[in-house]
Amino acid sequence: MKGEIQKWDSEGEAVFSSPVNAEIKLPSVRPRAGAEVSSWYAVHTMARHEKRVAAQFHEKQICTFLPLLRQAHRWSDRRSIVDVPLFSCYAFVQTTQIAEQRLKILRTPGVLGFVGNERQGAPIPDEQIESLRKATSEKVACVQYPFISAGKRVRIRGGSLDGVEGILVDQGEDQQVIVSVELLRRSVSIQVKGYDIELA
Repeated sequence: MKGEIQKWDSEGEAVFSSPVNAEIKLPSVRPRAGAEVSSWYAVHTMARHEKRVAAQFHEKQICTFLPLLRQAHRWSDRRSIVDVPLFSCYAFVQTTQIAEQRLKILRTPGVLGFVGNERQGAPIPDEQIESLRKATSEKVACVQYPFISAGKRVRIRGGSLDGVEGILVDQGEDQQVIVSVELLRRSVSIQVKGYDIELA
């Protein structure tokens, strides 16, 4: 695990990129039983520091989620597979409003601040994070998609994506569900052919 975390995506010479979904590499650290109720927040990071920040959060026992996409990069002499952050310059943390805990996050090297009102951070609904987690961790086609917030909202039933909610985009036989993090105005699409869906 530690060896995978240290593979920073630092080269900028890539001339070919083909996105496929990748499983989450960093395990989440859950809050202790009996602790104050916590919420998910987005943290703004320095460019190309997302993995380092997430690794440091994990070392500090901070519950963190960094969605990744696996991409094939081709250079003039070689081709390699790298895991890149799904949302550039962002990571997610589950924390409380306790000042000590928030300072621990803000003082992490590479962190620029919380995303939200006056940089205090705005909580993200749990269902958005859970849908994003399932979409990026399962063996399904998952790619970035332009942000949308209006449309037919559906819920996937059964299989590995059970419970995932999003907006249905129907292009003939090619059905996709768009999963969004509204605070960041970022979305991903997942192929749902063969899955049962219902109105959310």
